[in-house]
Amino acid sequence: MHPAAAAEPFVEAAETGVLVADEEGGGRSLWQDARRRFFQNKVAVASLVWLAIVAAMALIGPLVAPWDYESVDWSVLGNIREAGRPSIESGHWFGTDELGRDLFARTMQGTQISLMVGIVGALAAVVIGTLYGAISGYAGGRVDGFMMRLVDILVSIPYMFVLILLLVVVQASAFLQSIPGIQFIALFVGIGAISWFDMARIARGQTLSLKNREFVEAAIATGVRPFRIVTRHIVPNLMGIVVVYATLLVPNMIIFESFVSFLGLGVQEPATSWGALLNDGAETLTRGTLWQIGFPLFFFVTTLFAFFFIGDGLRDALDPKDR
Repeated sequence: MHPAAAAEPFVEAAETGVLVADEEGGGRSLWQDARRRFFQNKVAVASLVWLAIVAAMALIGPLVAPWDYESVDWSVLGNIREAGRPSIESGHWFGTDELGRDLFARTMQGTQISLMVGIVGALAAVVIGTLYGAISGYAGGRVDGFMMRLVDILVSIPYMFVLILLLVVVQASAFLQSIPGIQFIALFVGIGAISWFDMARIARGQTLSLKNREFVEAAIATGVRPFRIVTRHIVPNLMGIVVVYATLLVPNMIIFESFVSFLGLGVQEPATSWGALLNDGAETLTRGTLWQIGFPLFFFVTTLFAFFFIGDGLRDALDPKDR
């Protein structure tokens, strides 16, 4: 499901009343009611728990693993199929890869990088898109027309082509390769900075309906500056849709990163990510070492589903039609 389409049904929730009636005749804030409805969704709550477990494993796993992610176990080389199997005794809980490196440590390190790219990329896209769309919608007129036509032009450029071209340029440039962490910076810029277009359109559409509301007119009458109105009055009323869109955007960012890493253009050795691990595991499928793709694939798929289920749960919790 596309994040923009999934976010649409509840956008008016941020514009409606502050309190909703409960079963006892009292009142709850919109966010209190949304929290109650979210925790009634067992699938969303289970997904949230699993996501917390994955994040905890990614942080703690490398610290407790008997091997680090780049050390080679020379005793298993030449007999990976038998000696490199998952084993508690050998300390290779997930087995080893074809180079004798511990797969558990590499999977945990890949989880760290993939989650970091997904979350930071989605955060950048949401912040840029929300501010851009809110400013465009509030300004209106020619400014709005120019800003949105610019978005239309940028959307027409093939997304993956731009991302792959950026990564190829970075890898081909000796000067850029000399910059520490340039590969991660390129991933963040390439994934986050050019994936905010849908958020900008959504924020702009909601701002058009919000800017004529009474609280905005009151702010104008008291002499509040336009940019402050956008940041203090418009953007906070978009937080519901922003939160849901962000949870649905994170898995898309992870998929993009995994795809380019699968092509060999993402994270470079000795570091790794889910995409790089899946690429390595796919190359060894015919050798009987299924654990090399099985464990990374399990974390990859279950984490993506967890983000999607959480996003669906937030969308349903904030949907005013079900209130």
